[in-house]
Amino acid sequence: MEKLNINQWAEEDRPREKMMALGPQALSDAELLAILIGSGSTKESAVDLMKRILSDCNNNLNTLGKMTLRELCEYNGIGEAKAITILAACELGKRRQMETAEERPECSTATRIYNHMHPVMQDLDVEEFWILLMNQNYKLIKKLRISHGGITEVAVDIRIILREVLLANATILGVCHNHPSGSLHPSEQDDHLTETIKKACEVMRIHFLDHVIVTDGNYYSYHEEGRL
Repeated sequence: MEKLNINQWAEEDRPREKMMALGPQALSDAELLAILIGSGSTKESAVDLMKRILSDCNNNLNTLGKMTLRELCEYNGIGEAKAITILAACELGKRRQMETAEERPECSTATRIYNHMHPVMQDLDVEEFWILLMNQNYKLIKKLRISHGGITEVAVDIRIILREVLLANATILGVCHNHPSGSLHPSEQDDHLTETIKKACEVMRIHFLDHVIVTDGNYYSYHEEGRL
């Protein structure tokens, strides 16, 4: 019976589609390696090929990583390019084990938000609006510039903010923008924007931590001023 290649499989069985739907943790070692090599041979799929190679390694990735290019290329369907890809992936896995996890900055207060964002914003001559997406422990997942505006104001789309919060699986939101003029006094537009973000976060059950206005040397915090 002729073997099916990945493109002929049912969608739920294809490694790439399976990874997109369920995440990398749902895939076997052979399926992950099959994604790397892309295709097998005329006699077997990429997954079957990698199952066979792993079986010869006692299903041990460390053993696989010790194989030579020549040894890998002895398998039908594995050329130099695929062999190099496999060994490069094994080397990356080994290097990752030796790395320590990156420490995410904590942005639980206006001061910490200011200290984190001041180097980014201190020399700007126009207003920029940034969001800080955090997990439940106030650890920064990522920060994003939402808009880049004029000297006295910046346009912000609340829908974009909420989309980014949801895509990052963030539970806490902090926002900040700069005043190139150096004024710490929030404008009516700043007040309106803050209130709009607050209401949107309440609907989505997201904790809106603060809106911080950054100047070169000082900041204004809606939270510290009791306005959130």
